[in-house]
Amino acid sequence: MNCRERCGACCTAPSIASPIPGMPDGKPAGVRCIQLDEHERCKLFGKPERPAFCASLRPAADMCGGNRAEAMALLSALEIATRPDPPAPLSVGAA
Repeated sequence: MNCRERCGACCTAPSIASPIPGMPDGKPAGVRCIQLDEHERCKLFGKPERPAFCASLRPAADMCGGNRAEAMALLSALEIATRPDPPAPLSVGAA
């Protein structure tokens, strides 16, 4: 499967923890990557500064669905399913 034209869902739905040029603290889930161009294509594609997470993504039906809306839903669900559990709250009086 090839990337869908004008999609960019994989550059919007997931969080990216590593620094991205223009986004030194990474990217929160649901926020469009600053490196997407006006055609929803990655400006870092094939460049060494592209995050390893991004380079590891491969378009597949179970991730991309049949259209951009399905891709956003699938990737958002994957983001939620793989989100680390928040730390347990400290007990009152804990030292």
